[in-house]
Amino acid sequence: MDQAYPAVVQDRGRVLFAQTMGYVAATTGFFAFGAYIGRNLLPGVAFLAYLASFAALIAMQFTVRKSTQTTVALLLLFGLLIGVATAPTLVYYASTDPQALWQAGAATALFVAGFGAAGYATRRDLSALARICFWALLALIVFGIVLIFVNIPGGALIYSILGLVIFAGFIMFDFQRLRRSRDIEVAPLLAASIFLDILNVFLFFLRIFRGSR
Repeated sequence: MDQAYPAVVQDRGRVLFAQTMGYVAATTGFFAFGAYIGRNLLPGVAFLAYLASFAALIAMQFTVRKSTQTTVALLLLFGLLIGVATAPTLVYYASTDPQALWQAGAATALFVAGFGAAGYATRRDLSALARICFWALLALIVFGIVLIFVNIPGGALIYSILGLVIFAGFIMFDFQRLRRSRDIEVAPLLAASIFLDILNVFLFFLRIFRGSR
């Protein structure tokens, strides 16, 4: 019995990993569909979709222990709505610098794979790193607001590089949570967190590759 328990724990870990990454893939698919249907919408509609997407994300916190099906549906709705919200940005890059989209996509895949693997493999507790990244993200948001009103030479590049550093920490922390957790019910929440990491990294790389030209 004692020998069988670790095997059961490992099986639950593998199931959680598979389900979470499956949800990430499905959310990405709905994101792509949302970006497609939102490509010709007005910016005001995109902003409303942005607000609605985070309403769906918040609702997931209340449904995760009550209904897995509802939580997954909200996750996919979130992916669809954030795709609609991001559509104007993607259309802009596609029309002005399509090469940046492919470069950002490839860089994001390598970035997430590298830091995700590091976070999944490390034995050190990354909770403190996550707290630092949270406060650093708030500071970055303030810095972004300052950039709207103040012209700082190289400010956009600095903003993007700092964003990548912060989300490297978030990616490592989220993949460590994915390894340590054995609660299958939290798979949609982990998927939402990892998807947001990927999306933000992609957008930061877009700004970098666009700015390089």
